Parts: sequence; C-alpha cells; structure tokens
Amino acid sequence: MPTRRGWCRPPRRRAAAGGGGPPDADLSLPGVARLVGEFLDRLDLRDVVLVGNDTGGALVQLLMCDGADRVGRAVLVSCDAFDNFPPGLTGRTLVLCGKLPPRLFGLFMQQMRLRMLRRLPLAFGWLTRRGDAATARWIRPVLRQPAIRRDAVRVLRSAAADTGLLTAAAERLPGFKRPVLVVWAGEDRVMPPEHGRRLAGLLPDGRLVEVADSYTLVPLDQPGELARAVREFTHAAHTD
Repeated sequence: MPTRRGWCRPPRRRAAAGGGGPPDADLSLPGVARLVGEFLDRLDLRDVVLVGNDTGGALVQLLMCDGADRVGRAVLVSCDAFDNFPPGLTGRTLVLCGKLPPRLFGLFMQQMRLRMLRRLPLAFGWLTRRGDAATARWIRPVLRQPAIRRDAVRVLRSAAADTGLLTAAAERLPGFKRPVLVVWAGEDRVMPPEHGRRLAGLLPDGRLVEVADSYTLVPLDQPGELARAVREFTHAAHTD
C-alpha cells in the first residue's frame, strides 16, 4: 500500500495448516474492516492511501466512516455502495449459495473449474473482461480447503444479515474530509456507474475518473490505467 513516504509491503507469513481463520473470528464486513484498522495500528502506518476494489471498496468506506485517523487518502475502485449490497447478480447468487452448508457450498463451487461456467454473468462473466486466469486461481483455496469454505460461508451469511450496511455508511461518508479518488469502470454491469458519480459528489474532496473498456475488476482489465490514476493521485499528496 502506498504511503506518503513510499510503499509498504505487508510482511508475508506462512499460512496455518488447513488455512482459514480462528473459528470465533468476526468475519462480518465491519469485523474485517476493524482488522484492517488494527493492521495499520500495529505497523504504526500514517497518511496511508487505502485502495479498495469490489467488496474491498466497501471495507474502505467503513474505515472512512469510523474516523480512520491513519488514512490520508482513499481510492474507491468500482465497488459495492449504497443499496447495491450484495452487488449485482453475482453478489446475490453468492449470498444465496452461502446459505448452503460449507460442504455443499464447496460442491457448488466445483462447477467454477469450468471456464464456460466462470464466464456466466452470475459468476465472473460480468466482473472481468480479461481476468479469467486470475479468477480461476482465486477459487482454488475454496475448492481444496475445508476451513476456507467454512470462512467463505460465514462471510456470505454475515453479508446477508445486514444488506443495509452501506446505505447507512453513505450517510456518514461526507464526514471524511480528506481526498478521495473514485475510479469506476465505464461499462460496469455489477457496480452501476451512477454510483461512482454519486460517491464522488457525496465526498467533500472527491474526484471521479472513469475507465473505458473494463468491467468491475479494473485491476485485471485495465491495470495500467488504474496504476496511472493512483500514481497521479498519490503524487498530488506529495505536492500539496
């Protein structure tokens, strides 16, 4: 993650055998956002630029609402917002599948091994134009590790239990006075482009950049354009 002093690469550690987190971990979106905040605290990072895409952008919004004293700037990239949570056909399908027991959820996800099924609109077809190879890698832990399937189901069930979370968060976003870059895929079919414009207008120091020829997962479809926008945005932090 970029900071005003450069880039911070989080230290890598070997995953615990079997994967997954503690059985009693809070895997709700607010719980995961608190983990990100704790990460910043533990490393004593300041003036951080937080970047979030897809549901990662929802986490950044929650951090922005909670004060986020260590966050100097934020970048929201085609993400869940307002009443679009769970987002689009893909999100609604996943949340519905999250009602299954972890083992049956894993059986359902086995279908995603087939490219033609991954490319369906209810899977990754409307999320990325060019990132199929990456999405195939992403689902492997769910297919292979029971603990990961358990955690995935817990995350999905927590999302289903609080679908108004981001609508409530939007009411508090104007309280975040620091600069925010909103980067949105102009052809997004999961995260409405209108939501990007609304977010930029809602934030006191918000700015919108639209990226052409991309779906939701802009880091996969247009990595160069996204990197350029973030670089220019973070460079402005040094010149302010």
